Amino acid sequence: MARYAATETSAKSVKSRGSYLRVHFKNTRETAQAIKGLSLKKAVAYLEAVKDHKRAIPFRRFSGGVGRTAQAKEFGATQGRWPIKSAEFVLGLLKNAESNAEVKGLDIDNLFVRHIQVNQAPPQRRRTYRAHGRINPYMSHPCHLELTLVEAEKEVPKGEAVAPRLTRVASLRKAIRAARA
Repeated sequence: MARYAATETSAKSVKSRGSYLRVHFKNTRETAQAIKGLSLKKAVAYLEAVKDHKRAIPFRRFSGGVGRTAQAKEFGATQGRWPIKSAEFVLGLLKNAESNAEVKGLDIDNLFVRHIQVNQAPPQRRRTYRAHGRINPYMSHPCHLELTLVEAEKEVPKGEAVAPRLTRVASLRKAIRAARA
């Protein structure tokens, strides 16, 4: 069994992972950060909108040379892209985690992305032919991807506020102020 970085082992959580995925690491990392904390339904709808170029993925860390777009404003960023292949791979993992949740008997409408992590996989090597008989590397940058969905807990209503207990000195001062008034 594979080891996950997050050690969420409750009965209300489901995991999914992909290894050596042939999709750009940097694009996938930004896509994963964009859906972290979203509910399952919102994450799927968001990634479908990214595939249709209706909403952008904000690029924050790996943003060198990334163009600006107005669609990134909703996230407080200026740079964004529409990494379709990364979105498809993440959607596949979300769908797999949803299937795992069905098997476990969890409420799918109540799931949210608690943990999502992208790691670099070993680069795959090809070569490209250059002028004057030279050869240069032509590497791909695959990644490992893991995520954990957790069923959101019901909100408990807040109890009545209890007045803080006063120290002896504070209670004497309060009594003196009350006597003076």
